[in-house]
Amino acid sequence: MTEPAVLTVIDPATGRVLRQVPAAGPEQIETTLARAESAYDGWRRIGFTERAKLLRAVAAELRRGSADYAMMMTEEMGKPITEARGEVEKAAWAAEHYADHAAEYLATETVASDATRSYVQYLPIGPVLGVLPWNAPFWLAFRFCAPALMAGNTCVMKHDPHVPGCAAAIAGAFRAVGAPDGVFASLPIATPDVEAVIRDRRIRAVSFTGSDRGGAAAAAIAASEIKPAVLELGGSDPCIVLADADLNAAAEVIALSRIINAGQSCIAAKRIIVERPVHDELVEKVRVRLAALRVGEPREETTQVGPIAREDLRDNLHRQVRETIAAGATCVLGGELPEGPGYFYPPTLLIGVRPGMAACAEETFGPVAAVMTAVDADHALDLANATPYGLAASVWTTTERGEAIAAELEAGQVSVNGIVKTDPRLPSGGVKRSGYGRELGRAGIHEFVNAQQVWVGPKRD
Repeated sequence: MTEPAVLTVIDPATGRVLRQVPAAGPEQIETTLARAESAYDGWRRIGFTERAKLLRAVAAELRRGSADYAMMMTEEMGKPITEARGEVEKAAWAAEHYADHAAEYLATETVASDATRSYVQYLPIGPVLGVLPWNAPFWLAFRFCAPALMAGNTCVMKHDPHVPGCAAAIAGAFRAVGAPDGVFASLPIATPDVEAVIRDRRIRAVSFTGSDRGGAAAAAIAASEIKPAVLELGGSDPCIVLADADLNAAAEVIALSRIINAGQSCIAAKRIIVERPVHDELVEKVRVRLAALRVGEPREETTQVGPIAREDLRDNLHRQVRETIAAGATCVLGGELPEGPGYFYPPTLLIGVRPGMAACAEETFGPVAAVMTAVDADHALDLANATPYGLAASVWTTTERGEAIAAELEAGQVSVNGIVKTDPRLPSGGVKRSGYGRELGRAGIHEFVNAQQVWVGPKRD
């Protein structure tokens, strides 16, 4: 008889095993999917007002238990405790945003035709599976579930195997406020079991956040079953700094973008593309800011940069740095593995990075900034778009010029003179190998609904 899979949690600050959690077996999988299907019929019928009451109650529960929820994130994936508390608050905001706006976003639209009356109404489609990564355990869960639930779907969450405590805590928040059984569930399955769940007839759609390789596999399975999918995948996000930029503001945001969540963010600026006349000045401003950061124990309030989430991820990040230096780039800060326990990596600044180097060609998931030189704005734009990814981008210049450049950037979202971030009010997603579909905003709640056309006769002449 095959031994059941075990999900092992390792504290990235120490490298010690924190806990081992049995993965869901066939019986738990069947029970979870059956309950999601059973709950759907009642949940889709209760209307926006009652759904909103539940989402607001969950938001209140998140805030009530913020300290505990934040510490669970810090323990399981190393997010600094101050950032973890902020993530819990952002997850609550997402729940409240859709509670407040779902009825508006999904309002029936009258469309003139030859009918006496014709319209489009937006109806739920059934249980939706969310396959989520570890880097923002609470925020990504609510980015997935808040719009899907408010649309009248039920949600099954398959969270990353390295954050089972976070997954259980999220499901516990729903139970704590009396959510109907099956409306939201955590399904802690091992990765090999994901395919069968996607194929299960009761799952009607898939939301996947993760690597492009994993997204391609999930999308292929969903497509073979004729099921819709939304993919939010990796990025090699460019940040263009032109000669007319506010360099102090740009440097401040670039440094912050590289160290939020220890740089483990799909939408963080990764390739810093600087126009030649201001290259040296901008690099020095970024270097000073990165050098001043406090790296350390993520449970401490003063820590600004915590550990990388896993040892293999840190090893890969260091490989990318060493290969980039070997290919001719210069490391002006960091770039060395620290001694001692845990998976820490220092803020690192590479200059002289060129297309084809590892830190440019691959997604870097850590506190590493790769600086490239552009001869002018057109060259900067060419460098920015020379990637198979297209998730997010930013540009620092005058407002008018920045908005014009935004239209030329091959990215799902662009920030002009500011940090790239996700916001419940605005759609988020990528193009090219960064995925398809959108999450958040009005567009996000429209991904998993049936846009049903209704034609009411008699026909008009």
